[in-house]
Amino acid sequence: MILPSGTSVATVKMTILGGGGFRVPLVYEAVVAARERVAVDEVVLHDDDAARLEVMRQVLAQLGGTPRVTATTELTVAVAGADVIFSAIRVGGTAGRTRDEREALAEGLLGQETVGPGGLAYAMRTVPVVDRIAETIAEHAPQAWTISFTNPASIVTEAMRDHLGERVVGICDTPISLVRRALRAVGRDARAFDTGAVEIDYAGLNHLGWLRGLRAAGGGEDLLPGLLADDAALAGLEEARLMGPDWLRTIGALPNEYLYYYDFTREAVAGIAASERTRGEFLLAQQASFYERAAAEPERALELWRAALAEREATYMATERESQDAGERAEEDLGGGYHEVAVDLMAALLGGEEHRMILDVGNAAPDGSPIVAGLPADAVVEVPVRADGAGVRPLAGTSPLEPVMLARVQAVKACERLVIEAARSRSEETAWKAFAFHPLVDSAAVARRLVERYL
Repeated sequence: MILPSGTSVATVKMTILGGGGFRVPLVYEAVVAARERVAVDEVVLHDDDAARLEVMRQVLAQLGGTPRVTATTELTVAVAGADVIFSAIRVGGTAGRTRDEREALAEGLLGQETVGPGGLAYAMRTVPVVDRIAETIAEHAPQAWTISFTNPASIVTEAMRDHLGERVVGICDTPISLVRRALRAVGRDARAFDTGAVEIDYAGLNHLGWLRGLRAAGGGEDLLPGLLADDAALAGLEEARLMGPDWLRTIGALPNEYLYYYDFTREAVAGIAASERTRGEFLLAQQASFYERAAAEPERALELWRAALAEREATYMATERESQDAGERAEEDLGGGYHEVAVDLMAALLGGEEHRMILDVGNAAPDGSPIVAGLPADAVVEVPVRADGAGVRPLAGTSPLEPVMLARVQAVKACERLVIEAARSRSEETAWKAFAFHPLVDSAAVARRLVERYL
């Protein structure tokens, strides 16, 4: 973080779309903690589920803090006059997620929320809704920055950019968490990239990217080869425990942990299929219990939320780690961090700070050339950027993806764009094409059956 001398702290109205969602208190806590950086005076929660909104309002009230918190089911009321809008919606709820997972598993394919056919199905439901949201923001809060947590992040951000342009940015905590783990593993400050002391080479799409370089600012020695050669250092990395150090050395990079689903697809499918419940089914049951109990005992809403959160975070990717004998999740990896990434971005855009981050942005460099060579300039990619009061700009230093990586990224991006087209046109044929050509769908016949059921 760099706060220029004499910079005043901004006063901000913030709207959270999906304001009845389970992880909203994490965002609120991060906002309250950052009040000296960006003074959020008002937090507006928006959701179409009034009961969940009330539960979250109770949780935030018990957390305390200075922002005034209001809740509404009216979208226009929620966004009008907002300075920053956090979009964290889940179209179809967790029940929709469980159906996405089970339909794919029934065909022997990966059943996962954001990756593969489950992610495409989720996008089919979500794109029409975020189109309407983005149109409303463009009309009633054209000056606002929209920070999207909504999955599948690459698809959703690209769809919203058609209406909001560069004033919408997608975020995810997995790439920056990977960078920080790698820095710790080589004995550097975990936030050395954030401060500009270290330069990185990271590129790809959301949940489909690789860290391929890690060097001191100014062109120092690349520290990544030494890390890849060091089994003891790799043992502290979630990605190495999940996919094995030999595979990381073979590809010469540290993959985003979601690459497990692409590189170890059979193992992932077998592990999920053998589980009594999918991740979605676990969360569906857990959240239903939490919201029911919190509504019945509103005075205990915060206590109940904290207990549910601890269980949720401790079991993240548990099936995958178990199937690979990867052990328990490291303490420093618990709790996530997308809410902190979002607040850092907000503090950069509105509070006068400067941050180096990895975000989902358009693929055009300042000179108009593609950041990730081989993808269209208007495609959304996940790359290192600098964010400050002037906006979000890609950092130099992204080298071309090697052919095998680029081929996968190009195939997935093509399917993402087809899904956006299919969701808007309601074309079953376009959706079929999107599913059939995805790297994690191995049969056009299976793809057609999935599309028929999902639609």
